[in-house]
Amino acid sequence: MKTEAIEYLNIQPDGIYADFTLGGGSHAEEIAKRLDRGKLIAFDLDIDAIEFSKKKLKDYGDKIFFINDNFASIKKVANELGYEKIDGALADLGLSTHQIESDRGFSYSSAKESPLLMTMNQNEKQTAATVVNTFDKDRLKEILYKYGDEKFSGIIASAIVRERAKKPIETNLELTNIIKNAISNFRYEGGHPAKRSFQAFRAFCNREMENLRLAIDSAEQILKKGARIVVISFQSKEDEIVKERFGYYAKNCICPSSFPVCVCTKRATAKIVTKKPLYPSEAEIKENPASKSAKMRVLEKL
Repeated sequence: MKTEAIEYLNIQPDGIYADFTLGGGSHAEEIAKRLDRGKLIAFDLDIDAIEFSKKKLKDYGDKIFFINDNFASIKKVANELGYEKIDGALADLGLSTHQIESDRGFSYSSAKESPLLMTMNQNEKQTAATVVNTFDKDRLKEILYKYGDEKFSGIIASAIVRERAKKPIETNLELTNIIKNAISNFRYEGGHPAKRSFQAFRAFCNREMENLRLAIDSAEQILKKGARIVVISFQSKEDEIVKERFGYYAKNCICPSSFPVCVCTKRATAKIVTKKPLYPSEAEIKENPASKSAKMRVLEKL
């Protein structure tokens, strides 16, 4: 949904924008090519993604600040760069091709075997291997359900505990096969049987849900009037957070429904541009099957 995201961002040539998820630099390039005197603050925890995109975007280097940090720090980073306000922010929460093809265990469908890390920050000590090999069954079940909405969380958690007792689970393909075998007798809907589990462990290790909430809150505080936040999510838990935070800023009152009159001081500071999430077209899904689960929401500062 790159085209739609850029259109909704409504880029001004002299504006200051933030790309929360630099990845392979695809969105950053589309933003940068529309800037004249404007600047782009591009975040990624993955230093490999930063280096890759620096080379890809070398022609726009004077327009881009490459930030190897969590996007939740947008307010602090923008202020340190001398900007009290920004003109828009974009977050595409899907993994980039660059990250999927890396040797850090993100992929559940690749034939390439790699260490079970799933960490964006390569200095992060708590990897997916640490989680699956040391957390107890109940904690694994909780992570799978909370972060991946996996309905077979209990069965998968039990299988992980059973298999790790034989030998440590060290690679992405080992974990994939354990999950596939665990639910092979059940009808599984929603794509690859390991998809939700990998999403859950990745989100947990990188604190993705918590940081997404913080990033939206921080960005909303420094948006100029008329500026927008565009978020593309790929799983239900992410979309729930985006919907809830956007809804909060668009509300005039947060009093309990049982109150006869409003007694809070909350007033709307933004409006929701997309009343319902936008979905990729059939043509895009055909060209890029991974986009099938994408949802896009847009918030505009009042």
